Amino acid sequence: MKAGRQGFRMLRREQLLPELVHDSYRSRRKLSDMTRCPDCGAVYIDGRWTWQGAPADTAEERCPACHRVRDRFPAGFVSIGGKFFSSHREEILGRVANCEREAKHDRPVERIMAIEDAEGGVLVTTTDPHLARRIGEALYDAYKGDLAYHYNKQDNLLRVAWQR
Repeated sequence: MKAGRQGFRMLRREQLLPELVHDSYRSRRKLSDMTRCPDCGAVYIDGRWTWQGAPADTAEERCPACHRVRDRFPAGFVSIGGKFFSSHREEILGRVANCEREAKHDRPVERIMAIEDAEGGVLVTTTDPHLARRIGEALYDAYKGDLAYHYNKQDNLLRVAWQR
């Protein structure tokens, strides 16, 4: 036997590769073009959700964002707090709303699910981890403070904490 070929060696067809990102809200099958979400009206075209109009007789399937909202299962959490937040609450929440508006314009699946009062501040939940990151970065860029991320790759979940 040649050196390096001793023992068990998996054949290429038997190798199991772990999925890089597991998102249970991603469609298991490829949707047909011009599929419309019955809840929000977003349209699936060329492999992504957009806000383009669709004919009335198109197929319908709920988009990932509407699935998450319906199930109350966020992909991102942003906790905002601190003394500065207490005195600038409306301004900061306005910046959070602007982040959502900008993201949602191009990416219908990036939405804020809820903004709830929490101990010492608020908790913003999002349908996509990218929006949570964007909100955290926008707050840090505008007001500095302390920003921390915790990404759970297995659950595709991002927790962002900003305070000042």
